[in-house]
Amino acid sequence: MKNSATQLLLNQAQEKINSFSVLKSVEKPYKGWVSTIRVSIKMSLRQLGERLHISPQGVKDLEKREESGSITINSLKEVGRALDMDLVYGFISRHNSLEAMIEERAKEIAEELILKTSPDGADKEIKKAIEQKTYEIASKMPSYLWD
Repeated sequence: MKNSATQLLLNQAQEKINSFSVLKSVEKPYKGWVSTIRVSIKMSLRQLGERLHISPQGVKDLEKREESGSITINSLKEVGRALDMDLVYGFISRHNSLEAMIEERAKEIAEELILKTSPDGADKEIKKAIEQKTYEIASKMPSYLWD
């Protein structure tokens, strides 16, 4: 069984992740956020460059890096500061929860282990063994869980 510290960390992380879930359907603008916001507020490359202490070409390069996905988080924070905005980032889970993600991974491992050791067992017995092993792995969260 997960110890209370592990469970607390999981719960706290899940709470933080949940706050981003409403953003799951929001897509990054085609040209990126920096260009979209700059153009929307009618700020020129020169004006944003002055706020960032870089050239207009530097701003254009920064926008291209965002569009290609190669911009750094620190650069985005700095642009946010220059635009009087805050950068917020986080992860949005592809699963219902961190617990579900752990259980899915535990089941993958359990299936591999059980099917390797008893490939000819009855379907009902194998299914039960996989369920038990999944519970055991998900509860204990052994170090090999993410190998």
